[in-house]
Amino acid sequence: MKFFASYPLVGRYLFIIFAVLLLGNCSNYKPASVNNLCSIFRGEIDWYEDAIDANKRWGTPIWVMMAFMYQESRFVDDARPDRDWFLGIIPLPRDSSAYGYAQAQDPAWQDYRRATGNNGADRDDFADAIDFIGWYTHETQRQLGISKWDAYNQYLAYHEGRGGFRRGSWKKKAWLQKVAIKVQNQAAGYSQQLKGCQAELDDKAGGWFWFF
Repeated sequence: MKFFASYPLVGRYLFIIFAVLLLGNCSNYKPASVNNLCSIFRGEIDWYEDAIDANKRWGTPIWVMMAFMYQESRFVDDARPDRDWFLGIIPLPRDSSAYGYAQAQDPAWQDYRRATGNNGADRDDFADAIDFIGWYTHETQRQLGISKWDAYNQYLAYHEGRGGFRRGSWKKKAWLQKVAIKVQNQAAGYSQQLKGCQAELDDKAGGWFWFF
């Protein structure tokens, strides 16, 4: 304290440097290869730890949750649906309130906040987004009996809402069924990839605890 009192400018400079470093560390990670789950987690081990936490809490396989996120946003934190433009210059309202990694809509996100007590959850925060997917698929299994390992039907219920799935709205949407197949295949691919690097990721994640 005496040092900073004697040299106030030094204290200010150190504070500025610390703030810059902190902001840099909080910058949003963007995976270089979204088709390789090992590469995604190697690039940001915190994501792997967040995925493990969501899996332990809700029981949904990591590769299923990550396949959903791949399909919904390609891991872009502030992703939104495309919007139309009037005369090519005036932006029109978006058809959906979907936002963030999981493309969760406003009502579903509020349901998640109320159900989990995670009132500060943000859709552009990876940890919150993957926890949301885990929660949603958990509730889908509880309400509809769809296995958390069934990426195909879980995704249909995720996209259409559980009410829409019950009504069979997806049956008239061949394009959506094709997307659900893509999600199923993505999950299967992620599962195989994770088997090859999980031990490595576990070691890397565990190594962080030595810093605290």
